[in-house]
Amino acid sequence: MTIAVCPGSFDPVTYGHIDIIKRAAKIFDKVIVAVLVNMEKKPWFTIEERTDFLRKVTADIPNVEIVGFEGLLVDFAAACNAKVIVKGLRAVSDFEYEFQMALTNNKLNNNIETVFLTTSSENMYLSSSIVKQVGLLGGDISPFVPECVREGILQRIKQRSNLK
Repeated sequence: MTIAVCPGSFDPVTYGHIDIIKRAAKIFDKVIVAVLVNMEKKPWFTIEERTDFLRKVTADIPNVEIVGFEGLLVDFAAACNAKVIVKGLRAVSDFEYEFQMALTNNKLNNNIETVFLTTSSENMYLSSSIVKQVGLLGGDISPFVPECVREGILQRIKQRSNLK
């Protein structure tokens, strides 16, 4: 059985993320979607909220498991007996960063390979940051995220505006 880890902050999960997860699930026997605590980012949603969104939007994919984690990705992947890390790429700028990370991860554990999946053309521009920005400015985010995520984003925007 080939286990793959598909890591990200997923703050929030978008249709672009879901596309990569679904495609990885067709390739690998098991895909562990690893929701990371990234200390460099200030997430809108807690790790519990992000994993909950992901469980809801991947419920129809039987070989996908959602797990939160902290620490080194290669250590997490090794603990899960994963042989592959799956990363989605949107643009050349993604490749430069992800290539550097793949080389670093390989140096830390050369038993785990990184596989890049290019995003579908309709999702090339899509990022969690863009979704949040469009939502903050009152734009329609329904083309970018599933309904349960859209509702969560709108609630968070309302909470944030009440704090000001």
